Amino acid sequence: MDRMTEAKRKYQSIPIPQELSERVKLEVERAEKKRRFSLMIRRIVSAAAAVAVLFVTGLNTSEVFAGEMNDIPVIGTLARIFTIRSYETETEELKISVDIPSVAMIAEDLQGLEKEINEDIYTFCEQYAKEAEGRAKEYRQAFLDTGGTQEEWAEHEISIKVWYEVKAQTARYLSLTVKGAESWTSAYSEERYYNLDMETGKWVTLRDILGDDYAQIVRCSILDQIEQKRIEDEVEYWPDKWKGIDDETKFYINQEHNPVVVLEKYEIAPGSEGQLTFEIRREDQ
Repeated sequence: MDRMTEAKRKYQSIPIPQELSERVKLEVERAEKKRRFSLMIRRIVSAAAAVAVLFVTGLNTSEVFAGEMNDIPVIGTLARIFTIRSYETETEELKISVDIPSVAMIAEDLQGLEKEINEDIYTFCEQYAKEAEGRAKEYRQAFLDTGGTQEEWAEHEISIKVWYEVKAQTARYLSLTVKGAESWTSAYSEERYYNLDMETGKWVTLRDILGDDYAQIVRCSILDQIEQKRIEDEVEYWPDKWKGIDDETKFYINQEHNPVVVLEKYEIAPGSEGQLTFEIRREDQ
């Protein structure tokens, strides 16, 4: 029996935890128009049981839980991604919005990878929100100490946002980014990229996609692209100052299975251009 067939068999035989089964059943009964999705929901909850137990204290109200479970993207046949925690808080000081994703692997031999990914994502999201809140409070105190009023502070509409974007969800790849941003400054914005090969159950690197000459391939592609962008957009680039990429360079994979390299502000252009992305088309190599 091949790996995919075995994974499906194991997936379909996973028992549903009692407390989650009851919760899903209640939500389905309260939403008659979505009854046709009940079987899918029960299976998704079963596959995600390990993650749900790990972060059980982070689950939201049943209404939010049901809403998220009804809109879960499917990644090939071996994994699903969904929001395990979503909350918003708003005070006179600031507004915080957080959406934390979780990946549920169906195949048992991928569950070690699942645990590693989900723990890293969860820690990043919670830590970023906490540290950003601390920075906002320090900023507020400095604002008030230098003569600002509470009314003036309220007009700033300070906010913190933590969220995620699925960049690719195919039978071959899962690629997503988790981001944190603060409305009053871009200095502390941060993102992490998670690129997985669903056939091998391993992390994906640029070397895996482009081969041993990946650094040179990326460099040539980006230099060619900025020449065209310079003409079209009248943007100033610094190709002579750019040091190229390395193993730490950020990237994600798009739906066409092409890597998209992410260059930070000031890396190859003025900071006013912000973060820049360059798709490296594999068919051009």
